[in-house]
Amino acid sequence: MNLSTAPVQLGFAVSGLRCASCVRRLEQALAALPGVLVANVNLASERVELATDGQLSAARIAAAVKEAGYAAAIEEISMGILGMNCASCVGRVEKALAGVPGVAEASVNLATESARVRVLGAADAQALRLAVEGAGYRVADDGPPGDGPPGAKAAAAPARSSEGRAETRRLIIAILLTLPLVLPMLGMAVGEHLALPAVWQWLLATPVQFWIGAGFYRGAAAALRARTGNMDLLVALGTSAAYGLSVHHMLGATPHHGELPLYFEASAAVITLVLLGKWLERRAKRQASEAIRALQALRPATARVRREGQELEIPVEHVVVGDTVVVLPGERVPVDGEVLDGRSHSDESLVTGESLPVAKQPGDVLVGGAINGEGRLILRTTAVGAESTLSRIIRLVEDAQAKKAPIQRLVDRISAVFVPVVVLIAFATLLGWGLLGGSWEVAVLNAVAVLVIACPCALGLATPTAIMAGTGIAARAGILIQDAEALEHAQALRGVAFDKTGTLTEGRPALVALEGEDEPALLAIAASLQAGSEHPLARAVLQAASERGIAPREAAELAVLAGRGIEGRVAGQRWRLGSARLMDESAAGRAAFEAAARRHAEAGRTLSWLAEDDGAGWKVRAMLAFADPPRATARAAIAALQAQGLRTLMISGDQRPAAEHVAAAVGIAPADVLAEVLPGQKAETVREMAADGAFGMVGDGLNDAPALAAADVGFAMGSGTDVAMHAAAITLMRPDPRLVADAIDISRRTRRKIRQNLFWAFIYNLVGIPLAAAGLLNPVVAGAAMALSSVSVVGNTLLLRRWRPRAGNPLEGSAT
Repeated sequence: MNLSTAPVQLGFAVSGLRCASCVRRLEQALAALPGVLVANVNLASERVELATDGQLSAARIAAAVKEAGYAAAIEEISMGILGMNCASCVGRVEKALAGVPGVAEASVNLATESARVRVLGAADAQALRLAVEGAGYRVADDGPPGDGPPGAKAAAAPARSSEGRAETRRLIIAILLTLPLVLPMLGMAVGEHLALPAVWQWLLATPVQFWIGAGFYRGAAAALRARTGNMDLLVALGTSAAYGLSVHHMLGATPHHGELPLYFEASAAVITLVLLGKWLERRAKRQASEAIRALQALRPATARVRREGQELEIPVEHVVVGDTVVVLPGERVPVDGEVLDGRSHSDESLVTGESLPVAKQPGDVLVGGAINGEGRLILRTTAVGAESTLSRIIRLVEDAQAKKAPIQRLVDRISAVFVPVVVLIAFATLLGWGLLGGSWEVAVLNAVAVLVIACPCALGLATPTAIMAGTGIAARAGILIQDAEALEHAQALRGVAFDKTGTLTEGRPALVALEGEDEPALLAIAASLQAGSEHPLARAVLQAASERGIAPREAAELAVLAGRGIEGRVAGQRWRLGSARLMDESAAGRAAFEAAARRHAEAGRTLSWLAEDDGAGWKVRAMLAFADPPRATARAAIAALQAQGLRTLMISGDQRPAAEHVAAAVGIAPADVLAEVLPGQKAETVREMAADGAFGMVGDGLNDAPALAAADVGFAMGSGTDVAMHAAAITLMRPDPRLVADAIDISRRTRRKIRQNLFWAFIYNLVGIPLAAAGLLNPVVAGAAMALSSVSVVGNTLLLRRWRPRAGNPLEGSAT
């Protein structure tokens, strides 16, 4: 990816610099790169200024900064690209953008008509625009479809709408002009000879060729300037040859059996059919991307806010965190917020995929975009704008749809050489029929058929349309897939490992027993040690103390013992609260509680131990038993995964009896239970499992994040922590483990659609080009087949919309 052939000046911010030695190390690393002429690093401004010979890529520069231990500032921008027709167009736009100084990576998506550009330092938007225009395309002023705030999109929408109406008008005019040319040809099939006079044919075909078809000539010219080829070039060459041959015969040929051999209907019909195919294709692509539009439609334009004792209706963009918002029955919730007052039910189906209304009361969280039910609710705003849940969902889905699947890279390489190869085949067909067959007229028609049928549109649409549809319907079901790579990897999983607490269980353990001599005093000490902790067992202890009216004391010298428990000083005494492993390490005997421990363990309860340092060593003073019931949907989730042929495991830091009790309740075999695994060991355990094949990991807690990142595909429960969701490739928007099987199912179906689409895209050309070269296809039939190839690929993709998840959601239809 070369930046330029001339010396280039680059400036970008860098983070991680701490001292002068950092500056020297980074300057040395950059100066060692081939092509770097000058490298200056400024510690005060944390900025790098480079001069290169123009041959060094920005991606290599960013990699060198990272290898030196620092991070270069990379800005990502999105652009809407207009005028692309096929996979060759994608390659040309990517090449043009990659040639702009500072561009580290450019990814163009034909289905979404958008480009994502990663730039080292600040992006030069004008340079990017000029690069696109220089390649023969246009940058949409309103950005990529679906991008930006609702107000801006509403203002910019008329431009795209106007272009769509103009395209429809051109198609209608082309059909009206072409029908009189084609109908006589159809009449010949039943013995009727109704051919129009040559002049009339010329008058009808000329505006179709040079006015309606002007876009093909512009695209072909741009392709030639860029020394590449695309669909426009093939159509322009083919139709021009048919039109030119007809004009030649009209002006100088001798009539054959009283009629001139004219092919105006072929040139006009091909252009009209191509335009019809593109029009149908655009309609189908809009349907494939309707999930994004449905999510965008959830954002209300205004919000009812209480300020200075008054209720004001203001634009939702003006709401700030902390504002009090009033939501009336039947209204959409404008922002994320916490319920302060009121009770109601919230329909969150299009946000989280939850098909049933969710009860809401003070203290509960409301998601922007949900529909309020029967009650009036007063919220405290917790997130607005880009930080709201709905905006994050839309951003994740857009990112997933814009990024390329690994298989698309192979398609791009094929498309780069496809058009030149087709032109060579057409030229060989022309020479073969002209020199060997003796008829240059037939030779031209057969060459035209080759050019027309060999359109790479279907190749360019096969993968991105399937990714768009798959990620879109997954989002509506409450499954957020971060990128196309995660979608592709999920279908290859051979097993899934689950964390126990909060994933297969409700995640709300309760303290059901405390065995000890003075229960209130011991509970007070346990609560004192756990005050401030967010661990589920800590919350259970504090909840039990609160219900009994026991106030925690202040603990000193608190120290968390990772994966084992906590230690601290309460009322002058040192205490430890934690697992059996911690007690064994402390040499604190548990014999006095052995019978009670066995009884609770057989009931599947989690045990913790409270020990005191009495000066002579640690002594166990109490045993705490916690119950955390399995989720109601956990057994169905495990059964669904096993029905898909996947191995299911459970990884838990809990004692084996409690872990096996939960596993038995949800359908996981004892041999597939990994118990008493420390948080730091989870990631290594997942990596070991992945050595035998692709493995997924499902979790929700902070300590699950490393394991989620280590898995081939990490699934984060949406009810969990933000850290877990950032580490995971797939986020489940509601705490329903059945969504794991649904995510894998839609991944497999999407992959299947990609393969089917690529098969049809290739088979059209593998069959059609030889038939056209052999003289067995009329150019009009070739044009119809070419248009049908793109429409059939997108139409096949749309069958994904009939998919219905096991976990239940508002989508209608059945699995396909």
